[in-house]
Amino acid sequence: MSGGNAGMSAIARAKRAARTEAASAQALERKRECVHALLNRPWILKEDDPDLYFAIRDDYEELRDWFMDQAGLPLIVTRSLAKLEKTPAIPHPWMGFEEFREVSDYVFFTYVLWYLEDKTEMDQFLLSELVEEVREQMNAAGLEADWKIYHHRMSMARALRKLTSLGVLIAVDGDESGWAQSEERNALYECSSHARYVLRRFPQDLTMYARMEELTDPIRYADTPDGENMRRRHRVYRRFLMEPAVLDRDWEADLLPYVLTQRRSIMDHLQRMLGWEGRRYREGLLFFHPELTSEAELFPTLAGVSDLVLLLAGELRRRLGMEDGGLRPEPDGTILLERSELEGMLLRLQEQHQTYWSKEYRGMSSAQLAEECTRHMAEWRLGEWEDGHRFRIFPVLSRWSGEYGIAGTDDEP
Repeated sequence: MSGGNAGMSAIARAKRAARTEAASAQALERKRECVHALLNRPWILKEDDPDLYFAIRDDYEELRDWFMDQAGLPLIVTRSLAKLEKTPAIPHPWMGFEEFREVSDYVFFTYVLWYLEDKTEMDQFLLSELVEEVREQMNAAGLEADWKIYHHRMSMARALRKLTSLGVLIAVDGDESGWAQSEERNALYECSSHARYVLRRFPQDLTMYARMEELTDPIRYADTPDGENMRRRHRVYRRFLMEPAVLDRDWEADLLPYVLTQRRSIMDHLQRMLGWEGRRYREGLLFFHPELTSEAELFPTLAGVSDLVLLLAGELRRRLGMEDGGLRPEPDGTILLERSELEGMLLRLQEQHQTYWSKEYRGMSSAQLAEECTRHMAEWRLGEWEDGHRFRIFPVLSRWSGEYGIAGTDDEP
């Protein structure tokens, strides 16, 4: 009997251990979902995603401490939202609002937030009141805002549309589209409680900053060796967290030694909190998502231009494997292409695969194809223009290759 009881006890312990392990794995996965959402969304509203909001609240202290200790990023959680104050170490053009087309869109966006400073939750106001006060304030500051100009109204409409999509403004009756077409039209809006959390909170008054570069510091650092070490660590983690890839050539001189000596610690931290797999390559320390995620946009994207870049990668690999392919990598593994050479390769790909291409890409000239592909590669840190005539492709692109398969044949991928 004692042997039987011991066996039953061992089985019970094993089951409890398995349940505990499963619960721990589930909790870790949920925590990673919170981290990815905080990094990739402007914020998480309780009314839109209550499950995620409460998950962040449950792990608030751990998430707050990790983001602050590793990257210097404050985590804000209120009764209605959770927001990670994301301050990039190096701002890039692709970090802006995709919907915005001009600088004036951001100017009007900011001035609408100025107008909302005096409003409280559920305050209602007419669009005509808002734009008139904004116009007067901007004109007083020497900035142009004339709502009789269609171009200005369209720019303001994009700003209002973005604030509405963020939940900062609530359209009660009408919206900005009618006013954009005719200044005589109007709309009724309501202010939400989220307006005060849109803009970043600076650690000190803006008049205290002497250089634009100082604005990239999310917190104040002590003028001591410990303060400088903290600033260095925060900049490294912020770049890894907010940029698709950071190559050795991209690091400031004082940061590269930190990345090289601390890479194991960096890889462990990012694997534990985000599930990323880090690997050291010749061109730098790179991180990959082992699984697809709905939160982050990954390369290759769903956009057609990613297909073109994959085809280009396949063509480069093919030509590199040929004795007379005409391509020879640089000592650092990069490939330097003349603009004419790049356009020629894309033109041949267009002729070869146009059956599978959209009408937009079939109708593009070689120059337009080159512009589209190089812009996409630059955004994903797969290459960069050396000057207006030569484009340098980084070795990381060689880890992808694309070709079209034909269903029902042995060529199908």
